[in-house]
Amino acid sequence: MRPSARVSTLLFFVCMLAGFGLAGMSTASGNPLGAPIFGVGGIVLGGFVAASVKVVAQWERMLVLRLGKYAGLREPGLAFIVPIVDSALFVEIRVQTVNIAPQQAITQDNVPVVVNGVIFFKVSDPEAAALRVENYRMAISRLAQATLRDVVGRLSLDELLSHQERLESDIAKNIDVQSKSWGLHVEGIKLENIDVPEELKKMMSRQASSEREKRATIIKADGDRQAAAALAEAAQTMAASPGAMQLRQLQTIDGLGPSASNTVVLALPMEMFDVMRTYVKAGQKPVS
Repeated sequence: MRPSARVSTLLFFVCMLAGFGLAGMSTASGNPLGAPIFGVGGIVLGGFVAASVKVVAQWERMLVLRLGKYAGLREPGLAFIVPIVDSALFVEIRVQTVNIAPQQAITQDNVPVVVNGVIFFKVSDPEAAALRVENYRMAISRLAQATLRDVVGRLSLDELLSHQERLESDIAKNIDVQSKSWGLHVEGIKLENIDVPEELKKMMSRQASSEREKRATIIKADGDRQAAAALAEAAQTMAASPGAMQLRQLQTIDGLGPSASNTVVLALPMEMFDVMRTYVKAGQKPVS
């Protein structure tokens, strides 16, 4: 129940009880005609007072129409109108939400999509919202649907999926410009869902999987290249030091030794490799 309805009901009962009280006093004083007069008068006065008193809440504004003509705007608080002559029209100025029904549209690259969302708006001019449009909630809902289809048709599917914030901003600006004459201001719009055909979803999934495999292959190849470069650098370092290879061999054998399941067998002593290397170097010397 509205605040004005509660106040009007209270005033009506107060006036009616006052009329009945006067009717009872008139009957007690020996005036039988006064009882019905005061009783009916209390009811009529209560209805008149209840119809003339209105309470405007903080989140709304009241427009007064006098004999069908706009007579002014009432701010929050207690307001009075002339019954029968005046009529009151309440307009809410809080932010309101309207759902955008799912809209079928075709993108610039001929892909059918279904898009829905929600629009947030408020009444900035109560007079225009009440007098210039029949039902501003329905009007802005239809305007949002048409604008959504128009904006989606100017974008490709990739742009629609990857630039959703820009799409929301463009739709909100277009709706705000067109609805300003209705006394409305668009706070924003949010797209809730963008549906594409199932076959296209499968193709997009395969494409995303191929992209991930390509990146994994590139990363693995780059790792192999870096490992090969590191091994080449290590080989050059070992070649420059005569004992580096022997130390590497001993380190490898030491790494295999702690495990009880591994057995390392050397067919030749390590010293034999040094002797063979010495003979090879001696055979490579030029003969004078």
